[in-house]
Amino acid sequence: SAKDMKHRLGFFLQRSDSCDNSSSQGKKEKISSSQRVSQEEVRKWADSLENLIHHDRGLAAFRAFLKSEYSEENIEFWVSCEDYKKTKSPAKLSPKARKIYDEFISVQATKEVNLDSCTREKTSHNMLEPTLSCFDEAQRKIFTLMEKDSYRRFLKSPYYLDLVSPPAAGCGPENCKRSHVHTLDCNSNIISQCA
Repeated sequence: SAKDMKHRLGFFLQRSDSCDNSSSQGKKEKISSSQRVSQEEVRKWADSLENLIHHDRGLAAFRAFLKSEYSEENIEFWVSCEDYKKTKSPAKLSPKARKIYDEFISVQATKEVNLDSCTREKTSHNMLEPTLSCFDEAQRKIFTLMEKDSYRRFLKSPYYLDLVSPPAAGCGPENCKRSHVHTLDCNSNIISQCA
């Protein structure tokens, strides 16, 4: 239900706040204004899937949405590929590549992504000598799949609409600083209250 989705997103965003803000002493610190997301930023997420997934909070919201549709393997694969491309040590390339392949691409993959046989075959061939670009084609295909399908649904879902619409009752001065720019933190209060 929509209420259930709102609750899950509110919980997810609050959880990411506590992860983002934990200090080395383990104390939860107050959120600085630089970590908040303005309505302007949230609106930019509707411009392109790239804007959305290259923003921590946008990625979190999109991931929560995909989880609700039981299709989070696509974004998990994309994120794994991004992480893989940052691998510095040549010795780590092969084991990391094998882990991604086994988890997302092989026929018995636990989180198999939807790839055409040609791309799957080419990626399998790339496993013989893994390079930083061995998943590029598969990653591009999954990005395009998300862009044409789940991203469009996300923009029409409560996961996005609740963040981009101006805050309603329940988000007064006691919950938010007086400002013309409403923030994601404020909206996550609404999501929690609606649940």
